[in-house]
Amino acid sequence: MSTIPSRLARSAHVSRSPAEARDRVLKLYRDWYRGAPEIVSLYALNVSPAYFRACIRRKFEDNRYITDTRVIDVLVLKGRQEYQETMNCWKLNDHIMGILLQPKGRPPRTFLQKFYEGRDEDAVLPAASGVY
Repeated sequence: MSTIPSRLARSAHVSRSPAEARDRVLKLYRDWYRGAPEIVSLYALNVSPAYFRACIRRKFEDNRYITDTRVIDVLVLKGRQEYQETMNCWKLNDHIMGILLQPKGRPPRTFLQKFYEGRDEDAVLPAASGVY
């Protein structure tokens, strides 16, 4: 299969409303969902397309409660870029396996463990987290 870089290219958009941003997210999700069998076969993965779809859904669910349309636009832009790079075979198998892996969270820590580390990350949220 020949790589045509512009085959999946989309221009960046600024959403005017949350409904428009939601439509763009759903379009991106559908593209990933429909492309799962092709991705599994292109990269010769040892997983089923259904498992790959479940992993993609988990990635989308991680950002489910973001309401700022500007943040949604950036996430859609990055997701579209990832999709284009994946479908054009510009990634290695390790990159694709990164999509499939469950992110490791830090184990729960007690107050004293946090105190010994010198900070309490649970009390301070990063500015870009989208949580108020």
